Amino acid sequence: MARILIVEDEERIASFVAKGLRADGHQTTVVGDGLSALDHALAGDADLVVLDIGLPDIDGFEVLEQLRSQGSRVPVVVLTARDSVTDTVSALEGGADDYLSKPFRFAELQARVRLRLRQAQAVADEARGRDVLEAGGISLDLRTRRARVDGTEVDLSAREFAMAELFMSHAGQVLSREQLLDRVWGFDFDPGSNVVDVYVGYLRKKLGAEAISTVRGMGYRFVL
Repeated sequence: MARILIVEDEERIASFVAKGLRADGHQTTVVGDGLSALDHALAGDADLVVLDIGLPDIDGFEVLEQLRSQGSRVPVVVLTARDSVTDTVSALEGGADDYLSKPFRFAELQARVRLRLRQAQAVADEARGRDVLEAGGISLDLRTRRARVDGTEVDLSAREFAMAELFMSHAGQVLSREQLLDRVWGFDFDPGSNVVDVYVGYLRKKLGAEAISTVRGMGYRFVL
């Protein structure tokens, strides 16, 4: 049973989502504003957050920013009426793990929640006992979400850090584009998208051109 925080100021929608997730075996808490959401999430009271963007005090983008800047890695599924490409990109780049537009089918939300919980558990299992990943002069502090290359701190976006963490957790292994899409972006993106290649390019610029090698026809590998 997971603890799910639902941040939604529309009572009807909040009730609908909470009822469905409880029926799926989860424990739910509902709040209607961003400040309350931050209090609960930063206190470690949630295993996953379902987050609306349009909130009465601070909006969902600000909630995301504060969560990630304060080191929270809780999975966040954005559920909102805003469906523009700009809003979607802003949420995902701001640290959201998934994005679902209203109106929605509960079965899809349910599937995304299950996926994100599984992924969070897998990452926790992989990183258990390791607060810092280190290899080849690169270090990632999993608590503070900071990266260093040869002792110098480099600025990684939330998505870049997630990809770097995945590569370093599987150092020496070949990760396919499909694996990277699934673990870092989820199934919102077209498998034919070049977003993985774009972000590998970003990481090479920040971590070093030789840090990630291309395995032709298979994917990418973090080089020790």
